[in-house]
Amino acid sequence: MPQARHITLVHEQNEFAEARAAEKAETARQSAIAARTVASHSQNADDCQSLLAMLGLDALAGKHARSLEPS
Repeated sequence: MPQARHITLVHEQNEFAEARAAEKAETARQSAIAARTVASHSQNADDCQSLLAMLGLDALAGKHARSLEPS
């Protein structure tokens, strides 16, 4: 019986790790798209930089937005 419990816990830990990884990837995708949106609505580079900083977004993340968008 202890062996069966160990296998169940490992399986649950793997599911949790996969869910966390998926959440992290989705957050990165949304942040990248948000950064691109901010950049497209900014008046100039300084405006863009200050808006991204206020929102806690990474300017480099926006460069990866197209590769992260679902097809």
